Amino acid sequence: MMEVQITCTSCGSSIEVLPDHRATKVECDVCKHVQEVNFTADHEAGRLCECPVCNRMDFYKQKDFNRKIGVTLFLIAAILSIWTYGLSLVALYLVDLFLFRKLSVVAICYKCRTNFRKLQNMGDIREYDHEMNDRIVYSDHDFKGKPLSH
Repeated sequence: MMEVQITCTSCGSSIEVLPDHRATKVECDVCKHVQEVNFTADHEAGRLCECPVCNRMDFYKQKDFNRKIGVTLFLIAAILSIWTYGLSLVALYLVDLFLFRKLSVVAICYKCRTNFRKLQNMGDIREYDHEMNDRIVYSDHDFKGKPLSH
């Protein structure tokens, strides 16, 4: 079953939910802010066609790894490289390669940053596109699930 991780618009905390077409609202455990959601039968079946939070159809996929942890590990390896003559960076590369092969993929909504795991149609989701992200975030452009075309 698809797992959904919504970012609270009030405090930025994660709200973990499972799709249920009867659910119309979710509540943040931290600040008790209530957000509206619109789950469909597709969501319950594990197919992502439309975001249940912002109703957009623009998603990208990436490895399911916390970026803050990745940056922290890189900084530690970079600092240690002074004493290890760069071997700490090689070790970090090997750890990164191992994690890249083992970690699953997550789909993310460009607009509201909602995360979707265990999708049936993950192969239909495209890789991250910087230009598409900028147009959606800064210009509120809606691509309606279509790829960026020039």
